[in-house]
Parts: sequence; C-alpha cells; structure tokens
Amino acid sequence: MKKIETLEMINIYKSFQGVRANDNINLKVSSGEILGLLGENGAGKTTLMNILYGIYQPDAGEIRVNGHRISIDSPKASIDHGIGMVHQHFMLIQNHTVIENIALGYARAPMLFPQKKMRQSIVSFSEKFNFNIDPDKKVWQLSAGEQQRVEIIKALVNGAGLLILDEPTSVLTPQETRDFFHVLEKMRKDGQMIILISHKLDEIKKICDRVTVLRKGRVVGHACTEQMDKRSLARMMIGREVIFSFSREKMSRKEKVLDVVDVEVDGDKGYPVVNGISFEVYRNEIFGIAGVAGNGQRELVEAITGLRMVTHGRIRINDIDITNQSPRKIHNTGVSHVPEERIRFGIAPNLFLYENAILKQHHQKKFSRRAFLAYGRIKAHTRQLIKDFQVATPSINIQTKNLSGGNIQKLILGREIADKPDLLVASHPTYGLDVGATEYLRNQLLKRRAEGGAVLLVSEDLDEIFELCDRVAVIFQGKFMGILESDDSRIADIGLMMAGTKDLRTGEGADDSF
Repeated sequence: MKKIETLEMINIYKSFQGVRANDNINLKVSSGEILGLLGENGAGKTTLMNILYGIYQPDAGEIRVNGHRISIDSPKASIDHGIGMVHQHFMLIQNHTVIENIALGYARAPMLFPQKKMRQSIVSFSEKFNFNIDPDKKVWQLSAGEQQRVEIIKALVNGAGLLILDEPTSVLTPQETRDFFHVLEKMRKDGQMIILISHKLDEIKKICDRVTVLRKGRVVGHACTEQMDKRSLARMMIGREVIFSFSREKMSRKEKVLDVVDVEVDGDKGYPVVNGISFEVYRNEIFGIAGVAGNGQRELVEAITGLRMVTHGRIRINDIDITNQSPRKIHNTGVSHVPEERIRFGIAPNLFLYENAILKQHHQKKFSRRAFLAYGRIKAHTRQLIKDFQVATPSINIQTKNLSGGNIQKLILGREIADKPDLLVASHPTYGLDVGATEYLRNQLLKRRAEGGAVLLVSEDLDEIFELCDRVAVIFQGKFMGILESDDSRIADIGLMMAGTKDLRTGEGADDSF
C-alpha cells in the first residue's frame, strides 16, 4: 500500500456543455478516516471522484497528496499515486476468472503467466479481510458482493492507499452490506483512507467519521457524523425537511386488473426460474413483491410486460389474455412499465429528452401526423411532463444520458404514468436514488393508487414495501412463500421467507432442491 497521510481537493471546478457539475469544491481526507460524500442524484459526487481518479480533468483547481500538488491525467496516473476506485457498476469481464481480472488490472503484471505471480497477493488480501474468494472462479459465478470484493482486491493489489467507493451497497443484500462494513472497519484500523459516495443516510451515519455534503455542484457543509442525525443530514442535502414515512390511506380494492395464473418462465440459461406463480392485482391497490435479487422476480416482470416468453400459464389484463403478446400490444391494453435497468430498457440514452418522453407513444395521433412526428406537440408535452414530475434539466433539447439517475427515473415514471395506465409495473423504482427523489417517486405511486390505478411494485427495499404496499408476496427460488395483507402480524417473518426458511403455504422451510 502506498502511504498517503492526507489528500486534498482544492477549488475544483468542472462543467459539461455549460452545465456546472462541480463549483469550487474543497475537501480533505486523512489516513485512517472514512469520509462520506453525500448529495442528491446529480449533485456532482461521482463527477468529483472521477476527477480524482483521472477519468475527467478539472477545468480549474488542484489536488494535493501529503501537501504536494500532483497531476492526475488518467486512471493510471491516479493508481500510480496510490488512489483506487470501485465503481458503482463493476468493471469486470464476466467470462474471465477472478485471477485473470485482477491480473488485467495490475500495472506491473508480467507478460507471461501473470496469474502465477498474482495468486499469492490475492490469497493474502482475501485472508486478511475474510473475503473467501476463489481465484479460479469465473466472475459470472460470483454474487454481487463477491464481485465487489474482487474490485477491492484489484485496487489493493495496485497499492491503493486511498480507496474511492461509489454507491458500494446499491447491489448488496443486507447481510452482504453488514459484511462489507466489517471490511471497511478493518481497513480503517489499518490506516486505509476511504471516500464513500452515498445518498443513504443510515449508512453514512453508521460507517463514516465525517461527511461532506454537496448540493447542485457545491459544498454546502462539512460535519462529524456523530454530531448529526438523519434528519439534519437530509435537510443539509436536500435543502428542506424530508418525509421518511408515508401515511397510506386505507382503500377498498375494486375491479381486478391483473390476473396471473400458474405462470412458469425460463431464465437466460434455459431452465425454469418462475415456478407456477399465481396472484391478482386490483384497482386502488399496490401489490408488492419482495425478495433477494435473482429469485425470479425480474423474469416474472418481463413476462408480464412482454419482454420474455411464458412457458406455461396465463396472464390477463382486464380479462384480456396478453400471454406472450408483444410489449406494444401489452402497453396498448393499459400496462406501463418502469424497468429495473433504466438506462438499458427505460430510455435511449443518445436521444434528446423530448424524444425519450414519447418513446412508447410516438405512433399515437396526438404526437404524429400521418408519417411525420408533430414536434410542436411533442415538445409541449415534454415541457409539461418535466414540470409535473420535477425533472431537473437545463433544456428538453439535450441528450437524455446527460441527466442524473434520479432525473432519468422521474422522466421514465412521468412518461409511464402520463396516460394513466390501468396497471403500472414498477421494478425497483427508487433503486440508487437520493432521499428527495425517493420521497417524490413513492408519493407518485401512492397518487396513482388513489386515482384508481393498480400498481405492481417489485423491490428489495423492505421499508419501501412496508410503507407503500397493501399486500406483499415474498418470492424465493421462483415461488411465492406466501401473500400477506400489510397488517398481517406474520409479515414480521418476511426476512425468513425471503431466505426460504419459512413457507406460509406449508408452514415449513422451502425446498432446497431447486
């Protein structure tokens, strides 16, 4: 590990196409300290750390290590100065082994047989931090938590004295998050310097010594976390009071909208991952599906929205059979979809904002005249959409990929809700969002419920499930462990059900032979 006692970023300024991302930002971190970098989506956190890692170059300002000004013009230069970064979306080659991935990222790897030299270093770091990583496993065989550990080993093998972690728990289960925090505490005791980018207030409070808060590209405060509570951190971050709990009005369920009967669906590898699931969703209801990622919920949603074939069973919307229909036909029956992977499936990143605002409605008469799009109407619709759904953007004439994750999600939700669908399917709608955007989007789901819509909500966030849902199904290995009313006392066992150790249908544990 390269010895870094202090690192300072001084008066850092960065803009993109005239849009200010970082405005004269100052921060400092010292050896044996975990600094939290907190802010809304689009506040400039990741941009600032990408400057520190050499991905971007600042328009102004300087970086100092141990009091000496340094130049970082590439990730290689950053690594040479002892700075490592674990990105929110892991930079690993899925079909390569752990040892091959780490060797590829090692600056001093020998040309021939680099795996042999790397093995001892990997084993050493794995034992030191209790990572339990098999160097010969392919990356695709690893869980998200294991892949994250591989990224950390990659940085440490290169001698990182400062480790930047960008939203490190966004893909981890609660148990993996606890294990990860134990690793960070060991690193801190070893004198490691860590900058943790997050918008999760509980995590900042739990693990960080200090916090620097950004808002709209500027530092709005520095604080010791032990002197701050969750509400004061949220107020500093958002600039107003934030509601952490929602009052859900009790409503009577009305007509049945979605009817799923004994549905089976195959996964990407050709074997069944949804096994005979049946349920209904009604108007004035939010129906939640809770479970750890990888238990069939993604494939179930894709089957309902036309993105994946059903191998057995039936799906009906308002008594119309939509089984294995195309996404457009299903959308035309009154189904809207907020996808889990918003960039991959929710938008066309290189299209302008006004084009993404009508992606699934461009063929409708209100947006087209014969063979031509009615751009005047489209742009007027888009301006109203960004106003109604509080999408922060300098213009509707910019590429959508330039928006922050939270604003992209608001745009998608606005587009999907605008036509008041009978069924709104929302997969992890607040995943990766700050408290302000999360509060707003959850209110929009409750509003749609109150308007008479049916909402199918898939989420790993149990707080979200408990706050929003009228009924909750728990999925494990492609089956429902049970469906509970929100006020059912057995909902306290939801963790056991998610782990497959309790099945309300039988009163016993799940079948482990899946």
